[in-house]
Amino acid sequence: MSANLQTPIDYLKGVGPNRADLLRSELGIHTYQDLINLFPNRYLDRTKYYKINELQRNSSEVQIIGKVTGFKEVAQKRGKRLVGTFQDDTGRIELVWFRGQKWIRDSIKLNTPYVIFGKINWFNGVFNMPHPELELLNEHKNNLRSSMQAVYPSTEKLSNKGITNRVMIKIMQSLFLETKERFSETLPDHLISELKLLPKSDALFNVHFPKNQELLSGAEFRLKFEELFYIQLQLILKNLIHKSKIKGFPFESVGDYFNNFYKAHLPFDLTNAQKRVLKEIRQDLGSNAQMNRLLQGDVGSGKTIVAFMSILMALDNDFQACLMAPTEILSVQHYQGFKKLSNKLNISIKILTGSTNTLERRKIHESLENGELQILIGTHALLEDKVKFKNLGLAIIDEQHRFGVAQRSKLWKKNTSPPHILVMTATPIPRTLAMSVYGDLDISIIDELPPGRQSIKTVHRYDKNRLKVMRFMRDEVEKGRQIYVVYPLIQESSALDYKDLMDGYESIVREFPQPNYQISIVHGKMKPADKDFEMQRFVKGETQIMVATTVIEVGVNVPNASVMIIESAERFGLAQLHQLRGRVGRGAEQSYCILMTSHKLSQDSKTRLETMTRTSDGFEIAEVDLKLRGPGDIMGTQQSGVLNLKIANIIKDKDILQSARFYAKRILDKDPSLGFPEHGVILKTYRELSKYKNIWNYIS
Repeated sequence: MSANLQTPIDYLKGVGPNRADLLRSELGIHTYQDLINLFPNRYLDRTKYYKINELQRNSSEVQIIGKVTGFKEVAQKRGKRLVGTFQDDTGRIELVWFRGQKWIRDSIKLNTPYVIFGKINWFNGVFNMPHPELELLNEHKNNLRSSMQAVYPSTEKLSNKGITNRVMIKIMQSLFLETKERFSETLPDHLISELKLLPKSDALFNVHFPKNQELLSGAEFRLKFEELFYIQLQLILKNLIHKSKIKGFPFESVGDYFNNFYKAHLPFDLTNAQKRVLKEIRQDLGSNAQMNRLLQGDVGSGKTIVAFMSILMALDNDFQACLMAPTEILSVQHYQGFKKLSNKLNISIKILTGSTNTLERRKIHESLENGELQILIGTHALLEDKVKFKNLGLAIIDEQHRFGVAQRSKLWKKNTSPPHILVMTATPIPRTLAMSVYGDLDISIIDELPPGRQSIKTVHRYDKNRLKVMRFMRDEVEKGRQIYVVYPLIQESSALDYKDLMDGYESIVREFPQPNYQISIVHGKMKPADKDFEMQRFVKGETQIMVATTVIEVGVNVPNASVMIIESAERFGLAQLHQLRGRVGRGAEQSYCILMTSHKLSQDSKTRLETMTRTSDGFEIAEVDLKLRGPGDIMGTQQSGVLNLKIANIIKDKDILQSARFYAKRILDKDPSLGFPEHGVILKTYRELSKYKNIWNYIS
């Protein structure tokens, strides 16, 4: 029988107590199972033999067949180094040893064929290889070896304590010998044959000891598929259990509020995408389960009107609704928009934020509890214990990534049974990430802009074009338009950034002198009241140019602003650039976004600027951003632990992820309780994973 994979690592041949402690503390390896799941970072291709005249000046690892023809000792600052000449029929290189010289000299046979392996350097016009691995050619031919040699993750401490890659390979070999390579299958036969997957045991063997590139690819595919399959299974099951256990309030009817608004007061025609999303929401609200839906839509795609119409469905069924936004500015903006629409329908609506006074608060609390107040908009203030609803039926959360899971659940507890939840975001999340991070939510996407919206023309200009840019600004101001000029801000207190901002402001004041022109300035060192005053002047059209740091990123709506100039654009991330660009293009006029940079640009900066000028599709931009930054950065710290994957990579393996989700869904559609005999293996694996938590410790 094969060894139990939950056996502590101390018992494995070649490990022992000291090494076991290091493997635990440095790599988190406690059991045989953990060791099996320590997958190689990369592989050295030991199938290729280089000729000396084929070597490139990059510090890669190569394997060469040739002969050592002689030695010399070279004096250096401390002691001396031993240099051997190694040649094949195309040229020669130097082999260098800084220690163990006597032993090396004695053990190497001159003019005898050897295989050498190591990292090459280019130095003083000659290639050299320090401390090469040497093996006599005839022994090399007879050795049993994997042609693709695994390189395992390591740390400085492990290397210092002598646990080298060679040692890791030896430990891994003894694990496979001890378990006799028998690993129980974790996927059902029908999936293995339909997808032509390698069996589990073969996949594990070939990922650690691949015979060739083809077997390695097959092994990696099988293990990545399995990892992603069980994550998706977990998320889809979570959603199914949620729907069966947590009963929502079924909204039986669509009534007067909704129909009256739709027929008589809708300010514009809905796009097809908006209609589709409303239909999805309406189906959720009409079922017996609690809605848990993520609504994604780019800046300006019209999420707000969809949110308002969803609220009307709650009011039609005699429920209250609330909307929570992350900042006061945003909640005020939602409130003003909703209030205009509500007045026409005689709906009572209030706003609650940190700055609401005590008297007003008391009134709000009272009218919420007795049911007079129908809609409440606000910030985190909605989460306070004093805020109690008579019957909250729908809670909408805007820009969800700024609220943690704990805060969301506080909203749930405002009621005897949890309200329907609609989460909105204007930061497009790449599909692959959404499937993994929010895989337990149903996802709706508004993927078209309202008609009449012109796309924003985006251009990249270098500092030397500044005069032309100033001339363009003047032309736009003459047409009666307004302009944003945004400066980067790395830290609020950074003296350098502040100087950039003030220098920029002064040069703009010189170009646009008073009294013909008025200019606002907004930055982090100002008092909130002064900031608001300057913002309001710009909103009212009293100033033509707003010079600011990124405080204007979210939510300010000035339809007359048609130009966004972003200074030092290379210092902004893609998501930030896209959000800033979304501040213009809110009116009917053609809008422009000008990205100003210096000439010195890194490769990543070039990619970002090229992406911005090429497309305005937030989802495409988010995909590029994900490739450049990786999942942890995009999700922010609260959720960066979510994708702590062992072998799959959410960016490179998105096709496998989609396939894994498809098959997990197909199986659960037919067999939600995994009770069919052919799914026994899935149920068993799933229970074990949940029990040992060694893959599940990161699902939120």
